[in-house]
Amino acid sequence: MSAHELDLAGVTDPAMRASYERCRQLNADHGKTYYLATLLLPAAKRPYVHALYGFARYADEIVDDLASTLTDEQKAQWLDSWADKFFADLKLGRSDDPVCMAVVDTVLRWNIPISYFEAFIHSMKMDLTVTQYQTYDDLYEYVYGSAAVIGLQMVPILEPTDHEAFERAKDLGVAFQLANFVRDVGEDLDRGRVYLPLDDLSKFNVTRADLEKRVLTPDIRAALEFQIARVRQVEEQSRPGIAMLHPSSQPCVEAARILYCGIVDAVEDINYQVFTKRASVSQPRRMAVALPALGKAIIARKRYGAGHAHGLFPTGS
Repeated sequence: MSAHELDLAGVTDPAMRASYERCRQLNADHGKTYYLATLLLPAAKRPYVHALYGFARYADEIVDDLASTLTDEQKAQWLDSWADKFFADLKLGRSDDPVCMAVVDTVLRWNIPISYFEAFIHSMKMDLTVTQYQTYDDLYEYVYGSAAVIGLQMVPILEPTDHEAFERAKDLGVAFQLANFVRDVGEDLDRGRVYLPLDDLSKFNVTRADLEKRVLTPDIRAALEFQIARVRQVEEQSRPGIAMLHPSSQPCVEAARILYCGIVDAVEDINYQVFTKRASVSQPRRMAVALPALGKAIIARKRYGAGHAHGLFPTGS
């Protein structure tokens, strides 16, 4: 299937195809919900989305997984070195890195601003030094780079019909990330981090020390309910942006919105037990969302076409 997608995307160079396949595998292995939504896009656009996911996932692994035996200072040096090489490759217009090769190609094809990637790397570096955030505004600096820019990177590939689509894409990325923070309170504590703003927690007489006891109390439950309400508010702000995309892109983003933001529904379903359980959207729920969306995607492609297949600036690969 991936070879067919690469053919349709106009990616013919063997090394480039291997890089896109590496990114696709990262997506399939680590972003199952995201990968499922990607399958709703026209086949020719999927490789580019995989490339963007591969970049984000690999950088995140440098911070959290691949370098688990290194100090934060060593991780920062590794991340700096990798990021410097990536930005140099962008200026050069090509890369020999097994992941970044496809990413550079995608950036050039779709004219994606480099500033989005700079903001992303900035947030990855924050994860090595910042372990908590006093206010939501403080947290937003991190969330902009770790999540909002992911939505912004995607918009050119999804082909917006209105510039407002970029603002709404930021909102959707933020909603996704905030939902993850609610679900992952326990896992983030394992990494020494708290992503729930301390000022928000204090409204419910909750401190970081209370979270670290890992016992759900009525106050912590109320604090989580507050965070879930914010997720739903930001999600609602994002919704008009979906209609501002090419019709063939809309079912994918709508499905992703429902499934990702549905994480907070799953938290409610486990009665907010975020310290002892990991909330997840069930497979039946995923299928209940994905199958009707697939029907809409097929109809949209037949009626409106699949949009541009090769980006704005083909590289000839």
